[in-house]
Amino acid sequence: MTIGARVLKTGMAVALAIYISGLLGFPSPLIAAVASIFTIQPSIYRSWQQISDQLQTNVLGAIVALAALRLFGHTPIAVGLVCILVILISIRFKMESTIGLTLVTVVAIMEAHDAGYDAALSRFLMVLTGMGAAFLVNVVIFPPRPRKQFSEQVHHAFDQLSLLLRTAISNEMKEQVFNAEKERLHGTLRKLDERFSVFEEERAIRAVSKAARARQLLVSKGMIKALQKGSDLLEIVEEHYFAAPGAGEWAHQFDRHIEELTKYHEHILLKSEGKMKANAHIEPEEEREAKLAAQLTVYLGEADEDRKRLVFVASAMFEYAYHLRRLEKLIDQVQQRDS
Repeated sequence: MTIGARVLKTGMAVALAIYISGLLGFPSPLIAAVASIFTIQPSIYRSWQQISDQLQTNVLGAIVALAALRLFGHTPIAVGLVCILVILISIRFKMESTIGLTLVTVVAIMEAHDAGYDAALSRFLMVLTGMGAAFLVNVVIFPPRPRKQFSEQVHHAFDQLSLLLRTAISNEMKEQVFNAEKERLHGTLRKLDERFSVFEEERAIRAVSKAARARQLLVSKGMIKALQKGSDLLEIVEEHYFAAPGAGEWAHQFDRHIEELTKYHEHILLKSEGKMKANAHIEPEEEREAKLAAQLTVYLGEADEDRKRLVFVASAMFEYAYHLRRLEKLIDQVQQRDS
């Protein structure tokens, strides 16, 4: 089990919130610590957005709590009704992520009813302290680098996909191991989508940076699409290839073609990082692809209905190749524009 940066930063944020609470003389660091836990996010932009949203809903929650104390007093029913109202307000303003901490603020303020407004203000300041501590830790300690993290995740997904594609037709891997690796690949692709969302949210300040970032996002989307098409090819091979009669006759050609596509995919990723020579020709021969399509056409004309299953496999290979070529052209265009 590995300890990620976010786990470490959560612990550090809690420790900093407790330390600052002691310096400021708060009676208890609990509220500040809870606030710091809610504020830690996977990117600086999300942390800032979280603080902005939390500040708005917590101020509103504090006002509602104080008004309710004035009108209804401190009763369990009043606290429950105020919590319901705050939840509805947060949902109305599309700030659902702030509900947890806002409710902590509401309950903390209403629970301090006997101590007066000074205690209510003190507890609100505890919340702000925890939020500030979390944001400071997120910016200073291991600051998130979405682009680098996305690139690492792409390579990780490709390594898993490459292993599975190279053994899909030859069927060399144990079925149990193959299925386990495929599940890991699906999990990695889901995480990659999440990582892209974080990357997409990051804001560029200068106009030039915004244009470059927009081009990088296009390339990133293409990378995800290519990986998804490779994953789709795996599923189709498993479902249709081995069920087609005479599939063994095509094992060498299909296996070789997938091997070439896998190598092409790897070279594209290297090219995107500027690691390939400018004049390197990395695209597979289209003539070989056309020849395979022609041979399959002749083969499928020989009656047996189940032979058509091979069409699905070939179609998935060609679509994978199409998206790889599209990705390479996009990378070429972006690199020419940025150079």
